[in-house]
Amino acid sequence: MGRSPLVVTSVELRDFRNYERMRLDLGDGLTVLAGPNGAGKTNLLEALFFGCTGRSPRTSNERELVRHGTKVARVTAATLEDDGSEHLLEVGFEPGEAKSLKVDGAPVENLSTSPERPLVSVFLPERLELVKGAPGPRRAHLDHLVAALWPARAPTRARYSKTLAQRNALLGRIRAGSASASSLDAWDSELARNGMALMQDRAEAADLVAPLFAARAGELGLPGHVGLSYRSRSPARDVPELAAEFAHRRPADLERGFTAHGPHRDDLSLTHADRAMRNFASQGQQRVALLALLFAERDLLTAERGRPPLMLLDDVMSELDPARRELLAGFLRAGGQALLTTTDLAHVPGARPGGPGIVSVARGAIVGTDAREAA
Repeated sequence: MGRSPLVVTSVELRDFRNYERMRLDLGDGLTVLAGPNGAGKTNLLEALFFGCTGRSPRTSNERELVRHGTKVARVTAATLEDDGSEHLLEVGFEPGEAKSLKVDGAPVENLSTSPERPLVSVFLPERLELVKGAPGPRRAHLDHLVAALWPARAPTRARYSKTLAQRNALLGRIRAGSASASSLDAWDSELARNGMALMQDRAEAADLVAPLFAARAGELGLPGHVGLSYRSRSPARDVPELAAEFAHRRPADLERGFTAHGPHRDDLSLTHADRAMRNFASQGQQRVALLALLFAERDLLTAERGRPPLMLLDDVMSELDPARRELLAGFLRAGGQALLTTTDLAHVPGARPGGPGIVSVARGAIVGTDAREAA
């Protein structure tokens, strides 16, 4: 089942978004961040995700993370295992420089496969694009789930992407007359080998989470049949068949100058009443579907790895009816560590001003029994 579960015991920010210098101590259950719009609640969730993964869930332009007028943004997260082992994750970003990633003081290339970091799941309003947007974010999300379920398989996507880039570069050289088309044979075989492994990993992860997704969607009040499946454009059943598909499409790829077929064009299908949610579901239904997917993945990760992910939920209660708020609060309090933001504590069942796990946020600062500024 793997290592013992991890919780984040504290997070410290330096010059991150609107925070100059701040530290937040966390419990192992639900923490509610309360405050007005623009206070920095979402920034704090983003910082936690950044400190645990080395990437932002909100932007690909990480210059936005550095507080105006400063040069470097830093996030430090302390984690604790059930056996008492303590760890420290450090992420620093300076525009124009390589990102600094450290685990227990030692530099690492990435945090995704580090056993010292907690698994993390995040809900942000802009992440509705995962349901209603283009396939790319859904593919990436599925690949992150694969890496969380089976860390040893995490490099598969990187190997496929690297091979794809090399094949595309070779297509360009062939078009320019500086290479022979026959030189594609080796790259087609390599791309097929990595591509088939990637397709199989994605299909397996999707098959595992699909029934849990349907169950959670039903509990959250989404009526009718809800489905999830990995949709591959390729009917190939093994590496030779996929390699043959690449070879068959060479003339078209040479004309375009890039590889137009393969798992980099696949999708994760989310359906409601047998219709695609991205096209036919209302925004409220899409919101419930995203929540159901994240909680289904938490169920799966807990079962497969014994480590429930840290749940980061931004402004999730405001558009839910009272019954769904009660359900969601119950899910969150049933186990695992979670942070939830709100502008109104009345939207969070069981929460009260000054109560345990309540942290007030205002103007890039936090106050409350579970929070303190760094010395």
